[in-house]
Amino acid sequence: MLDIRHLRSLVAIADTGKLATAAERVHLTQSALSHQIRALEEHHGLPLFERTRHGLTFLPAGDRLLQLARTVLAEVQAAERDLQRMNGQASGELRIALECHTCFDWLMPVMHQFRQRWPGVEVDLVAGFHADPLTLLKEGRADLVIGSRPKAVRPWQVLPLFRFEILAVLANDHPMRHKRHLSPKDFEGETLITYPVPEQRIDLIREVLQPAGIALQRRTAELTVAIVQLAASRRGIAALPSWGLQSYLSHDYVQGLRIGSKGLWSELHAIWPRAQSGQPWMQDIAGIIRSECAQLPGIEWLS
Repeated sequence: MLDIRHLRSLVAIADTGKLATAAERVHLTQSALSHQIRALEEHHGLPLFERTRHGLTFLPAGDRLLQLARTVLAEVQAAERDLQRMNGQASGELRIALECHTCFDWLMPVMHQFRQRWPGVEVDLVAGFHADPLTLLKEGRADLVIGSRPKAVRPWQVLPLFRFEILAVLANDHPMRHKRHLSPKDFEGETLITYPVPEQRIDLIREVLQPAGIALQRRTAELTVAIVQLAASRRGIAALPSWGLQSYLSHDYVQGLRIGSKGLWSELHAIWPRAQSGQPWMQDIAGIIRSECAQLPGIEWLS
């Protein structure tokens, strides 16, 4: 009665928390997925989930099957990788371009795990700051972009990773350090410290400042540590992902404040040309990213 389809469905439900979204992930209709779950519950004589207004919550029987699903699917994926290596399909090149430069903080363990799984695939990072990373894909100078969702997705395979909160970075003695959050007007008269990328690539400018009609003087730095140091010495205010700030905040080097009452959020997606979707390692590296980043602070999963 229990097969791989059921296991994949359970993992999809656990990752998304919603039946409709999980059904899309496993390429079923919501009705078909509901029928699949009911059949499992009837077969085992136990409910797997508690259905609440917030989504599906796993009950003990569901938790046990989910544990089995994660174990078995990991072994299946490992076996498939081994077979692909035996068949000579596991060699090639993977050139990664990053739109979010603080991604370097978590990308190294991802690449380490990827090399262990795919030792025949040469992994490299495309160096530098790129005004339009998708151009690298179009020109064949990169194989994978980790960045924001493209407006036109037709030529690309787009796999959601997670959304993350962006915090304002202030000096410890900044007059606004005691605020619960910053409003657009709080930024008036400040210098904004950013990476050297176009303004439309900066979430704070595009989503907060421009709609409020606020233009700031900018100062740029290529390294995260340099941006933090400039903010710490009252040279301006920065805006960085919460995961990239944790070590600085824990050592009281700077203050991190929420931007707006609900926070400023951005998203990361794995993007590659549809023509490369046949490469077995493309889906795998996205899974590794989700696994390695599960403990990052200030993130929420995308489905």
